Amino acid sequence: MLGVSLAYKRVVIGKYPKPEPRMNEVLIRVKASAICRADLSLYHGTSVFGKEATGTIIVGHEPAGQVDAVGPGVETIRVGDRVAIHLAVSCGHCGSCKAGFFQHCVGFKCLGFDVHGADAEFLVVPERNCLKIPDEMDYVVGALSTDVMGTLYSTQKRLGVSGTDTVAIYGVGPMGAGGILVARGLGAKVYAVDILDSRLQWARTLGADEVINAQQVDPPEALRNLTQGRGVSVAIECSGKEAAENQAINSVQPHGRVGIVGACTQATFNPRQQFIRKQLTLIANWYFNIGLYEEIKRFILQNNIPVDRLVTHRYRLADAEEAFIAFDEGRTGKVVFVNE
Repeated sequence: MLGVSLAYKRVVIGKYPKPEPRMNEVLIRVKASAICRADLSLYHGTSVFGKEATGTIIVGHEPAGQVDAVGPGVETIRVGDRVAIHLAVSCGHCGSCKAGFFQHCVGFKCLGFDVHGADAEFLVVPERNCLKIPDEMDYVVGALSTDVMGTLYSTQKRLGVSGTDTVAIYGVGPMGAGGILVARGLGAKVYAVDILDSRLQWARTLGADEVINAQQVDPPEALRNLTQGRGVSVAIECSGKEAAENQAINSVQPHGRVGIVGACTQATFNPRQQFIRKQLTLIANWYFNIGLYEEIKRFILQNNIPVDRLVTHRYRLADAEEAFIAFDEGRTGKVVFVNE
């Protein structure tokens, strides 16, 4: 089978043996697999988990597909089922796993980083990682229902976002774009902040009420001007930039809520001025609890969330080098590999 791996500035398209499901495992014929910004850490030499990129592990952690075969012991998944996949391969027995936080398992391994991932024709995962999707949800939407929509929905659920909120989304990459769709779906007024006019124009097409170019104005001041001097009630940072994280915190009103999603490796804050005296709620969020997926799926379907509009480019696996270069250069929104 065809599979894609990454090493320093190299996209390796190779042939791999078709995997076979073992005890409690499921073989998926991959129909859609999305590229994530985290994948590019491998392309730049070191994974987000601090491990050297070797070019030997098939990349990809945002897939959906059809069950092709099941191994011994599988009880809830059948051949022909349509499924999205939770990225965290875990022990299934510890407290974190039993609570649904597979990504917090001490033995956690990430699809596409520690074990073979989904930028391939076939993928093997544990049965418990399979998330059934209905016929009315196509495979591309199924793939994006996990990392992008799952992360941003769970973030905004934790922040209590509703129709009474004003929400600023910092960074209109694919994650921030998903945040716009979620906030609009929850009924909030949405402001998008970025440094690229092309991204801000995209934000408007996704439903942002106002857009702010952070290279032209000071975002916290601009947001105060748009909210009668109050500031927004919620800010969500998706760019992973220190300046944007500080701006997001500074743009919320007293008793406001801030969610950090972007993976900044180092930042400096002033807790007294920025948090304590404003009595802010600050959360960080990485991925979603697997028990929340049924709610995430209902949110997308019942509210007709146009998740497919996050996708600007679709590629075949054979064109993976072109796909990763375009994504790395910021010329795309969400990029998805599609297998017929």
